[in-house]
Amino acid sequence: MTRKGLDGGSFKILTEDSILKVHQTAMQVIEEVGFEVQSDMALELFEGAGARVDWEKHLVWLNEDRVQELIEAAPSEIKLCGQDEAHDIILGGRRVYAGTGGTALYVYQPDVNQKRLASMEDLQCITRLVDKLDNIHFFLLPTYPNELPLEQVDVNRFFTGLDNTTKHVMGGVYTLAGAEQVIRMAQIVAGSAENLRQHPLISMIACIISPLRIDKTYGDLLVTIARNGIPVACPAEPLCGATAPVTLAGTLVVQTVDSLLGVILTQIVNPGTPVLFGSVATNTDLRDLKYLAGSVEMGLLNAAGAQMAQFYQLPFYATGGMTDSKTIDAQSGYESALTNLLCALSGANFIHDAAGLMEFAMTVSYEKYVIDNEILGMVMRAVEGIKVDDDTLAFDLIKQVGPGGNFVAARHTRHFMRSEHYQPSLSDRNSQEEWLSKGGKETWERASVIVKELLAKPKYSLPTPIRQRVLSQIKGIIT
Repeated sequence: MTRKGLDGGSFKILTEDSILKVHQTAMQVIEEVGFEVQSDMALELFEGAGARVDWEKHLVWLNEDRVQELIEAAPSEIKLCGQDEAHDIILGGRRVYAGTGGTALYVYQPDVNQKRLASMEDLQCITRLVDKLDNIHFFLLPTYPNELPLEQVDVNRFFTGLDNTTKHVMGGVYTLAGAEQVIRMAQIVAGSAENLRQHPLISMIACIISPLRIDKTYGDLLVTIARNGIPVACPAEPLCGATAPVTLAGTLVVQTVDSLLGVILTQIVNPGTPVLFGSVATNTDLRDLKYLAGSVEMGLLNAAGAQMAQFYQLPFYATGGMTDSKTIDAQSGYESALTNLLCALSGANFIHDAAGLMEFAMTVSYEKYVIDNEILGMVMRAVEGIKVDDDTLAFDLIKQVGPGGNFVAARHTRHFMRSEHYQPSLSDRNSQEEWLSKGGKETWERASVIVKELLAKPKYSLPTPIRQRVLSQIKGIIT
């Protein structure tokens, strides 16, 4: 049973008073401290929208009332579509979805305990694999094809996504020309530019650079994406003690300001642009200020970010599910599970990086996608919670069975057994004797078997006429 789009929000790390204090501090920062904008395109837009601009220092200040107007112009609900409408997702409120993420450079091979550079073939295989994992609800392009020149990366990554999965495809882009090619390609697949706006098969990412900075590349990209009406996530990645205060509250302020800058800019460019308020906030290893991906503090920061998004009535792009482990071990499991669970229970809408990533988001593992699919199934069961009504309370059945009886053969048991309890596809629940008789395989070994089985199944590909149209009109695609 696939669970998605369920309402989270049972976990609230911030009180209502704390949310207001974070908001008020964020508004003070935007109005009094200001922010840096290195994109001339964006600077002109901010000035035209009533901001105070210092062109020499590339600094911008906006008053709170104008900031609020621009936030309110952004849609509170966004629909992201798959090529199969069964994979459409509606972001907003406290509805929870989870998917892949990252731009990993390496693929880990647990059978030899080594990693290698990721290739286009890996991206194709991972896309096909994720297409068949039911608890992964969307596909965010997770690896970087190391053999390609930069100018071919954008179009080939997105083509691989569209040609190998019917789930929604999101990804970062690296060049303006690449972003324009990808948008044109998606319009061909959708049938027209208007069809793509109505049924967005793709979405993009344009990062804000912590602290308080929109750089030239991402600023120009964000303007281009918004002008085309493509859904866009504007995540920021403040690091406690490095690019943000060491306290979680201080880091939350920086994350809130940074991501709001992206939201505000999209609404200046094109009011109503579908935009996701986003967080990749985490802490650092205070011994050497190294980035951490699997810390419980990352889970807490993203759970708090979900509450801030709900306060602003914006869809939320959250981060969870990663691990700092270099292998598939207990650390890999507990770090991925904890951060995913914290985000989901807080009602984070779009939990990216939730499957497949390890080693500080530098590496992916085929087997870990399968393992994380299992974790996400359990996480979504937790989000669903416990339904209490006359049927589930089962008083009449308890009365009928009475003291000392059992409920095994009851119709009530047959009716609820699959929907009420998560049914694992990977976990081993056999006795030790049974487990040993089947080879005594560790989790990653069982996952490896599932990987091979799923990749052996027929793959999805774009309908032939559409595929041929894309290949003839979009240059640089390698098949």
